[in-house]
Amino acid sequence: MGRTCVTGLLWVLLQLDWTWAQPGVGAQGGEARLLSVDVATAQRGSLKANLRYTGTTQPLRQATLRTRTEGLLLELRVDVGDPVREGQVLGQLDPTLLQSALLQAQAQVAAQESQVAQAQAQLSQARTQVEQARGNLFQQEADAERLGQLAQEGAVPAQQAEQARTAARTAAQALRSAEEQVRAQEQAVIAAQRQVEAQGSLVAQAQERLSYTQLLAPLSGVVLSRQADPGTFLNSGADVLTVADFSQVRVEFPLSELELGQVQVGQAVQIELDAFPGQSFSGQITRIAPAADPQARLIPIEVVIPNPDGRIGSGLLARVQLALPENQRVIVPESAIQQYQGSAAVFGVERQGESVRVVARPVQLGERRDGQVEVLSGLEVGDPFVVRSSTPLQDGQEVQLSVISTMPD
Repeated sequence: MGRTCVTGLLWVLLQLDWTWAQPGVGAQGGEARLLSVDVATAQRGSLKANLRYTGTTQPLRQATLRTRTEGLLLELRVDVGDPVREGQVLGQLDPTLLQSALLQAQAQVAAQESQVAQAQAQLSQARTQVEQARGNLFQQEADAERLGQLAQEGAVPAQQAEQARTAARTAAQALRSAEEQVRAQEQAVIAAQRQVEAQGSLVAQAQERLSYTQLLAPLSGVVLSRQADPGTFLNSGADVLTVADFSQVRVEFPLSELELGQVQVGQAVQIELDAFPGQSFSGQITRIAPAADPQARLIPIEVVIPNPDGRIGSGLLARVQLALPENQRVIVPESAIQQYQGSAAVFGVERQGESVRVVARPVQLGERRDGQVEVLSGLEVGDPFVVRSSTPLQDGQEVQLSVISTMPD
């Protein structure tokens, strides 16, 4: 008997709850209870998400100071972290052997210059002999002509005239010999001068090698690492110091080929460094590699950020955020989209006196992402719409606004 009463009571309570939930039926059979809906105002936005990548900080420029000749490292004036200027003397190799080589080369130049002077003196003498031979030839030719004329007149013997002509021919031969001697001596002078030039090149090379004993900073920056200590004998090409320019910092990160079309040189980026929590650094893309990694299909991208105070060092973890160009459209939650008469619709909201009614508005949808959807047409910015309702809505249905609703007056 008791179980029968309990069962009857439960049936009555279920009936009352069903009656209360029906539109148009109140708790006492009076006024209808309106459906409560969440309402919001349409806003413009974008579904594009910012791209995030990780990279590592590197100096803008980096160069290793290497020896260009062999020698004992006598001194090294800087250490890791010290600032340096381009061209500054940072260290010294033992110059003794190279100084001796330079002195020897210079002595050879002096000897060659002496040979040039000697050859030039001999050339001068040969030219003097040419002038003398030319004068003698002129005299002998004049005598031969005069005696030949006298011989024709019978004033002198023909034999004497023939001797004069022979003497003229001998003088001409002597002139040609003297001229050949001049040409030979000119070649000797040129050869001696070339020897001086060649030896001068050896002197210049010895001077340059001697200058290599001074170790100069390859660029302005700070000493990043030190690979040698004074007292070490270094071969040519040995590493001594690494200098880095931190006036700007490079960050390189790999970009997916699918997103390559969304970046370009000069594009602004934001970078966060774990070493400086809560701070953001602005930079821009300076280089997009022309080739992707054949395995991972990733393209190296280089970003440069200013570093005027030199706080940012090398090897720090960098988080790069690329802000993609936004295409602003009306964005609504997917919960606002309902099927109405076979097509997608959003229910707008209108006030009619004291009542609030919904109006079905067919819409054209765009992209979807993370529970949001683009509305390409059918809903404008500022229009109130139903974000969420517990049951499907009907065009013109009267509703009431929930406590979380926002609707323009």
